[in-house]
Amino acid sequence: MGRVTERRRVVRLRDGVVSERPDTLVAEEPLEIRLNGKPLAVTMRTPGDDFALAAGFLVSEGVLGRPEELANIVYCAGATEQADGTVRNSYNVVDVRLAPGVPVPDITLERNVYTTSSCGLCGKASLDAVRTTARWPISGDFPPLEPEVLAALPDRLRAAQRVFDRTGGLHAAALFSPEGELLDLREDVGRHNAVDKLVGRALTRGDLPLSRTVLLVSGRASFELAQKAVMAGVPVLAAVSAPSSLAVDLAAETGLTLVGFLRGASMNVYAGEHRVALGVSGAPGARRA
Repeated sequence: MGRVTERRRVVRLRDGVVSERPDTLVAEEPLEIRLNGKPLAVTMRTPGDDFALAAGFLVSEGVLGRPEELANIVYCAGATEQADGTVRNSYNVVDVRLAPGVPVPDITLERNVYTTSSCGLCGKASLDAVRTTARWPISGDFPPLEPEVLAALPDRLRAAQRVFDRTGGLHAAALFSPEGELLDLREDVGRHNAVDKLVGRALTRGDLPLSRTVLLVSGRASFELAQKAVMAGVPVLAAVSAPSSLAVDLAAETGLTLVGFLRGASMNVYAGEHRVALGVSGAPGARRA
């Protein structure tokens, strides 16, 4: 299988001194996802948790929602010819087989998308599409989050990023309990892939919908990340950076709580503020201006 990191030569300039050394970089390779043998999508990802990534991708597409709907996922015989003429499996093609009776979506040229590590599910920016395909309503039974709990999450996420410590080049997504306990964390060169890996792992464990979790992402909150949260039944999405306008619109229309610029005791709540314990005595930033 592919490696998570690779070594490359780099020339460094530090305080006027030039040196040469190897550097550890995050790996980035294409992954083709097939559905019942037919090509569906290609994404640029960091190798690892490929089956979870494919399963999570299909959750966000509305194809999967329960573990019994998934028959199996296998690596296809990828063909990478070596210098000696032998063929080695590249582990860059996975085939997802649905259980008998599970509807197979129509795979057309329009749906056969190329997904880069930065853009997510391009071309599906439709609020109506997410509303009509989401399997679970966003749970209203969620304890109000204390601002102190939210404020502590980015540091906990950062402390658990093992590969980032070696490369400095990965996004991360993590699931937390309402009390701030870290439940799971995945890293990937693509922020949407990191979320898919989390959701795919939850699917195979039978944990969907993720109605008692907070999803934290290390970058911005784009539409596709809000979409993936809604499709997995996540009630709270928090990001250390800014949300997009469409992400805010989707959160407002589906009942998702969306928190952005989560840095220290500061945060912006763009939608679903009823799930954040604003105005609690002693909470940082609780006093309304």
